Amino acid sequence: MSEAIKLNMDDARARAYATNIDEFNIADPNLWVNEDYWPYFERMRKEAPVHLCTTNEEDRIGNYWSITRYDDIMAIDTDHKRFSSEPAIALPDPDAELPLPMFIAMDQPKHDVQRKTVSPVVAPSNLANMEALIRERTIKVLEDLPRDKPFSWVQNVSIELTTLMLATLFDFPLEDRAKLTRWSDVTTASVESGLVESEEQRRDELLECLAYFTNLWNERVNEPPRGDLVSMLAHGENTRNMDPHEFLGNLLLLIVGGNDTTRNSMTGGIYGLAKLFPTELVKLRANPDLIPNAVSEIIRWQTPLPMMRRTALEDVEMHGKTIKKGDKVVMWYVSGNRDDTVIDNPNKIIVDRPQARRHLSFGFGIHRCVGNRLGEMQLRILWEELLARFSSIEVLTEPTRTPSSFVKGYTEMMVQVKD
Repeated sequence: MSEAIKLNMDDARARAYATNIDEFNIADPNLWVNEDYWPYFERMRKEAPVHLCTTNEEDRIGNYWSITRYDDIMAIDTDHKRFSSEPAIALPDPDAELPLPMFIAMDQPKHDVQRKTVSPVVAPSNLANMEALIRERTIKVLEDLPRDKPFSWVQNVSIELTTLMLATLFDFPLEDRAKLTRWSDVTTASVESGLVESEEQRRDELLECLAYFTNLWNERVNEPPRGDLVSMLAHGENTRNMDPHEFLGNLLLLIVGGNDTTRNSMTGGIYGLAKLFPTELVKLRANPDLIPNAVSEIIRWQTPLPMMRRTALEDVEMHGKTIKKGDKVVMWYVSGNRDDTVIDNPNKIIVDRPQARRHLSFGFGIHRCVGNRLGEMQLRILWEELLARFSSIEVLTEPTRTPSSFVKGYTEMMVQVKD
């Protein structure tokens, strides 16, 4: 670990322990630019595992409860009778001018039938059919990388591989696939991030997404059913009559779910193993059979989607606090995945960690990530081909991180590889 990283961690810890815990707002994007949130989560797990954040009237997110311990997160995530996914899974309430209903932000029974419509795309038999294509593309992307010269891992590898996969899932024109990355980024962006200049611009770009996919829908609905997501939605009994906003909402869910999560784990794994824990990378090179386990461990350590919101359907008592009916409740997966009362040495990637798949990153219960096996397969193939091809992977710079508490991601990271 570099001296600069250590100094930043020490500074963040000093601030976290000098601040009144009642004043914590862990959703503040400024905490996420340099990963300053870790000591805040540590303190909340110890002192206030059910923590109320009171925001000012101008803040779009409103007041919310933070749940930071592993077991408490698991309890809420599997309690669909007292905690609802409606009306949203992010802290802000739906945009009144562009509401985007999506099945992840729905309760049963509507959630179940819509999820069932698209789940065949990641069925085991379909994943087996896709593995050869994923490996072929991964090999090409890696072979095209410069040797002994700096390049952007985020742009050249993570974005390229995940966008190609998205285009395949939607049967989307490959020449336009960069649009998928842009729409994914815009979906989760705030004005403060600098990615969009205004909410109006964000809405306009998302409506462009709707227009593009509506053309694809109109093509597929007049053809026999096919195995891509657009065709599944167009022909599905429970989705073919969706209104445009619901179609857009489900599209954006599938785009973000298939892009941000895998993409940022692809980058986070390289950063963690090549930069922070190189002895674990040596261990992995010596025993490639550990790759599937290492993939689960990377997903835990990275936690690419750090939180999910629920809304209380009734008053709930927890750790001496009363969560009132209608309150926003945030399950901080990123904190639960570092809960040292459940996970030994949680801040470190340990490629042979026992029960590595017992993490919170995919969620639990009816909303468990529908594409988790596909994401794991993409990461497994990437690491198999990386280790077979490169003798050295060097992270040259600290990554630039996404200023967001909803997506724990990277916008840039320069690396260098050797054959």
